[in-house]
Amino acid sequence: MIDFNKMIDNHLKKEHRPKGSGKYYPSEIGNCLRKVWYTYKYPLELKPELIKIFELGNIMHDFVVQVLKSEKNKDVELLKSEFPVKAEIDDFLISGRVDNLILIKASGRNVLVEVKSTMDISRIWEAQPHNIVQLQLYMHMIGVHNGILLYIDKKNLQSKIFEIKYDEQKAMEIIERFRLLHRSIKEDAIPDPEARGDKKTLWMCRYCEYREKCYAETAQDAKWM
Repeated sequence: MIDFNKMIDNHLKKEHRPKGSGKYYPSEIGNCLRKVWYTYKYPLELKPELIKIFELGNIMHDFVVQVLKSEKNKDVELLKSEFPVKAEIDDFLISGRVDNLILIKASGRNVLVEVKSTMDISRIWEAQPHNIVQLQLYMHMIGVHNGILLYIDKKNLQSKIFEIKYDEQKAMEIIERFRLLHRSIKEDAIPDPEARGDKKTLWMCRYCEYREKCYAETAQDAKWM
């Protein structure tokens, strides 16, 4: 009897390559900066369970592309999908991939669509701040200033859309976060555990693979939950 679970693990397994300093990713910069710093300083190989979750996200993205390309949806034209964006800032590189760029025919606007899959769409009441950060940066980098975050449920394909307005000042603040990350990595200076400083972001810590290390570095106190 074949072990299909093992076959899936084998199919998805990728060579573990630690990230090199000087190249950073828009999908990470909205997360806790200390966690991102840890991924460069103390890289961990992804667990099979997490790899499968990421692959489900890829499958959902491919489905969204099919929907956008469908001739049955004539008011939307898909212009691009999964295209790279890069920007050299100072002495480092920002590199990412935009999910979708679509044209809304009714208004003649180019719109960036960033697709995010979720396990429970009913828990998504607003666009998530770390997702907004990523989309703001993409809008700034490619010059398309209309953006949408599309959340789609993995269980039932229900979706929610949030329109994100471009904000140049916020884009500049995001680039400063990259500068801070780059400087922290070069100087081997650990950033603050910022996710622990706000109840709205504390949930990130529950799923962080560096949780124990973080609390060992910075004990819980009045400032850091």
